[in-house]
Amino acid sequence: MYLLKHAFRVFPCSPCYWTGTREVFVSVDRGFLSRLLPGGPRCVRKLSLNLWYLQGVRPNVRISSLTDGHTLSKESPSQVLDLSSPEKAKDAQPNSPEEALWTTRADGRVRLRIDPSCPQQSSYTVHQMFYEALDKYGHLHALGFKRQGSWEHVSYSQYYLLARKAAKGFLKLGLEPAHSVAILGFNSPEWFFSAVGTVFAGGIVTGIYTTSTPEACQYIAHDCRANVIVVDTQKQLEKILKIWKNLPHLKAVVTYREPPPERIANVHTMEEFMELGDQVPEADLDTIINAQQPNQCCVLVYTSGTTGSPKGVMLSQDNITWTARYGSQAGDIQPAEVQQEVVVSYLPLSHVAAQIYDLWTGLQWGAQVCFAEPDALKGSLVDTLREVQPTSHMGVPRVWEKIMERIQEVAAQSGFIRRKMLLWAMSVTLEQNLTCLGSDLKPFTARLADYLVLAKVRQALGFAKCEKSFYGAAPMTADTQHFFLGLNIRLYSGYGLSETSGPHFMSSPRNYRLYSSGKVVPGCQAKLVNQDAEGTGEICLWGRTVFMGYLNMEDKTREAIDADGWLHTGDVGRLDADGFLYITGRLKELIITAGGENVPPMPIEEAVKTELPIVSCAMLIGDQRKFLSMLLTLKCTLDPDTSDPTDNLTEQVVEFCQRVGSNATTVSDIVGKKDQAVYQAIEEGIQRVNRNAAARPHHIQKWAILQRDFSISGGELGPTMKLKRLTVLEKYKDVIDSFYQEQKK
Repeated sequence: MYLLKHAFRVFPCSPCYWTGTREVFVSVDRGFLSRLLPGGPRCVRKLSLNLWYLQGVRPNVRISSLTDGHTLSKESPSQVLDLSSPEKAKDAQPNSPEEALWTTRADGRVRLRIDPSCPQQSSYTVHQMFYEALDKYGHLHALGFKRQGSWEHVSYSQYYLLARKAAKGFLKLGLEPAHSVAILGFNSPEWFFSAVGTVFAGGIVTGIYTTSTPEACQYIAHDCRANVIVVDTQKQLEKILKIWKNLPHLKAVVTYREPPPERIANVHTMEEFMELGDQVPEADLDTIINAQQPNQCCVLVYTSGTTGSPKGVMLSQDNITWTARYGSQAGDIQPAEVQQEVVVSYLPLSHVAAQIYDLWTGLQWGAQVCFAEPDALKGSLVDTLREVQPTSHMGVPRVWEKIMERIQEVAAQSGFIRRKMLLWAMSVTLEQNLTCLGSDLKPFTARLADYLVLAKVRQALGFAKCEKSFYGAAPMTADTQHFFLGLNIRLYSGYGLSETSGPHFMSSPRNYRLYSSGKVVPGCQAKLVNQDAEGTGEICLWGRTVFMGYLNMEDKTREAIDADGWLHTGDVGRLDADGFLYITGRLKELIITAGGENVPPMPIEEAVKTELPIVSCAMLIGDQRKFLSMLLTLKCTLDPDTSDPTDNLTEQVVEFCQRVGSNATTVSDIVGKKDQAVYQAIEEGIQRVNRNAAARPHHIQKWAILQRDFSISGGELGPTMKLKRLTVLEKYKDVIDSFYQEQKK
């Protein structure tokens, strides 16, 4: 008893932010108990989670450690650890080996693509994955977020219990099996524990882009049969209120970040929602968790709809847990036992890449995920990166391009000596990285350049500790890759789709080749079909990453998955002798001219952007036309409030204009006045591209500069900055037609 007095102290504390209730605080000296108990730290963790047994302590308990400083908001009976343990769920396997490889039903089951020759055969539910993480990483910081200017943290133990509270809240609100909880909000702890809680409760997580119109929200919420929608702001709430009458399955809305100004029926704040679950017995939740199987749907990712209506990509629990484990290993993500990864969450979680990387991979390996501010892409991201100092970071190509442009602007405004020093350091480093990519041995000049200049640049960007920088979701120009190689930042590419749960090919420090998308994730397979003479063909994929099917779309599913279970991606690429993948385009984007010539647009578009660094977007035209033409936009500054492109040219473009003899500072100066110097410089760049073309039918014969850069708000770009070609063709139809009408005269 004397020893236990030294181990525990119990006293009341202030109301908890997450529950809004006054709780009991139990302070645990973990180090003392680790030495005292025969089970060591593992025993202490399990003891901590069962402290509700203490006399007078009701289920609301907060637990913390004197040695680690973490707190744990707790509401769980003893069976949390008994009934939901992995040992109790070992029979959570597919119902029978005769099941099909795909389904279009939300409540359907599929046969897992287990390859007998593959060592990665075990299958897990999301709860099993979390439970293992809880046992290993319970005391570590899981989530970091800012409140009133200060960073606060949630441990893995807290995270787990918050997810259980959310699960019970959803059940109380009437979440039905195989129905969805849709989340319409910026990345936050609430997004995470709502998502995990949805899966625990037997529902399906469905993210909706915050930029979606009310009509787009209605399409997704209706298609996924959302019982509950979680929103973060009044603006998002208003979208749902506007369409609620058209959503027969919707029972409630939960808000977090901005509470509604007045009471609205069936609209709950996050605090109210978390309290609702108190009425649901823990045993009821445990029964639901223990009935779950790896081959059932738990996540819906809706495609951006660039080629038609959005499709609901059904991902199973096995898709999520297998990819989180093995896809991340291919990217060299470290478990917290080796080094706790620190990442910044800012890309839309409704996109598969961000959701896998931030939410599920972080959970698998005990990473600390820190949330950026909602205005991250308007300029605050760098501030967050500096404060958090991530060990790995992911961005879509446009994010990396914006970082590059910002550095170029700062360099242009710097003094002569500073600018020359940066250019020298980047030149030396780029040459070294291009000639000796596989070598860790750096010559003295490269090490000096890094020490004197580049390390300071990376520090200013928040990348001083960043060992792995990734990109995906769209192609990246050689110019951008070279720029970051000059800063001693390798950008590792991954290739995959929503339909492959994210990565199916990965680059890493151990598997890197410039311009490639890396090698196939171990345990997965890939092949090229209908190859041409150069070995380029359609990329087909097979493995545990491959999705269950498109929700309610049997025809589309049959188009995507062949009789042998191979996913036909519609992407075109080639594999080199070492297995590195190079993407060359998409079948649906392939231009077939009136003369029958097949022209992949992407290589030509990238060549133009490389020759003309003032070009922001380039889109090749020519399908069923007599010749190729191109639409161009120029790099311009962004409105700090809306992130929409302005009329003002970037410093880099202004410098270019001055070099060719123009005084233009806005897009209007160039387009409105048909600036002869700039137009001539662009024409010369286009001719240089033409001289390097594969054949004359690949020449660009006409082009036009558009008045405004492409953007999400303009409709030309999707949420991940992917070009929406059909939209551009329709929006700029008059400009395009003018190219060919003149030809007829």
